[in-house]
Amino acid sequence: MMSSEEAADYAGVSRVTVNAWISKGRAIGLTHVKRGYKLPSWQFEPAIWEVIPLLSQALQTIEGWALLSFLESPSGALDGETPRTAIEQGRRDRVLELAASGDH
Repeated sequence: MMSSEEAADYAGVSRVTVNAWISKGRAIGLTHVKRGYKLPSWQFEPAIWEVIPLLSQALQTIEGWALLSFLESPSGALDGETPRTAIEQGRRDRVLELAASGDH
């Protein structure tokens, strides 16, 4: 996990931009006890990064914990794999279908 500031440095943008991404469902931001967010660092990998906004739309949520839970929970529809693993293995379209179906 990285802070908003660390994510901004990593992505070469401002913290304000990272917060805007989170508020638009472009990035996963987990509310933190203190000010700011914690962001899973793996979401910046190209395969995942491209899918986050599409996934947010399919799940109809920008809530970070909901997005993270979906991505990290094993699914019978994916032969027991997590959606994140399936995306990394090139099964992006199947994950998006699963997210849109509500059967997760």
